[in-house]
Parts: sequence; structure tokens; C-alpha cells
Amino acid sequence: MYNPTEQFAELNKTHVANATRLAALSMENAEKFFKLNLNATKMVFAQGVESAQAVAGVKDVQELMSLRTKVAETGVQTALTYSRTLYDLASEAQAEYSTIAEEAWANYTKGMASIVDKATKSAPAGSDVAINAFKSTFAASTAAFDQFQKASKQVVNLADASVRAAQANAQKAVKGRKAA
Repeated sequence: MYNPTEQFAELNKTHVANATRLAALSMENAEKFFKLNLNATKMVFAQGVESAQAVAGVKDVQELMSLRTKVAETGVQTALTYSRTLYDLASEAQAEYSTIAEEAWANYTKGMASIVDKATKSAPAGSDVAINAFKSTFAASTAAFDQFQKASKQVVNLADASVRAAQANAQKAVKGRKAA
């Protein structure tokens, strides 16, 4: 009689390793986001202090209007830089999570295929229909996941292209205002 305990134990070890990788990746990405936010906070605070000092030194309305425009442009530029960096970090994290998920799925399907293969070889006579039904179900779920994965990648690529185009347009708008 076939005993799949060892193969399931090996799959469980793989799952634990993947969970550990995910936890470490989550901590690493949380640290990156924290550093980004801390640096952004420091920069915005410094800009606020600089702006307050500049306003305190204003001598006429014309100078105040010029300063207002400069402060607004600096704020927009800071926001664009922050959002671009935030998006890049999120995209990088998403790609890393996807890689881990793809590897985990590949290992799972390989392990399950091996288990099914060995179970088939040691199955009692007359169980062909049940085994074929299980194989068919497993193949269908694998194909469905593969299609879902391809569709997800297309959506991510489309979203990435849209965000990058929006960032480029915003950057052009800011530069256009400076030139005007």
C-alpha cells in the first residue's frame, strides 16, 4: 500500500519555507515603506520651515506671489517624487510576492503530480475511474490557475503603463508651468 506521508511532509516543509520567505519579504518591504515615509516627512518639514522663513522675510506683495508660486511648484514636485518612489516600491514588492507565489505553485503542482503518480501506481484494481477523475480535476485547476496568472500579469502591466504615463504627463505639466 502506498503511504504518501513523506511526500506530504516534504510539501509542508516547502510551505513553511515559503511562509518564512514571505514574512521576511514583508518585513523588508515594511522597512522600505517606513524609511520612505520618514524621509518624506523630514523633507516636507524642512520645506515648511524654509517656506515659513521665506514668508517672514517678504517685503512686498509681488515677492509674496512669487514665493507662493515657488512653494506650490516645490510641493507638487515633492508629491510627484514621493508618489513615483512609492509606486516603484509597491511594484517591486508585488513582483517579489508574485515570484514567490509562482515558485510555490510550481512546487505544489510538481509535488501533487508526483503524489498522484505514485498513488496511481499503487491503486487497487478498479479505481481507474476515480483516479482519472482526480487527475482531470487537478489538470483543470492547474490550467485555470495558469490562465489567472497570465491575466493578472496583463492587468499589472497595463496598470504599470497607465501609472507611468500619468506620471510623465504630470511631470510635463509641472515643467510646462515653470516655463510659462
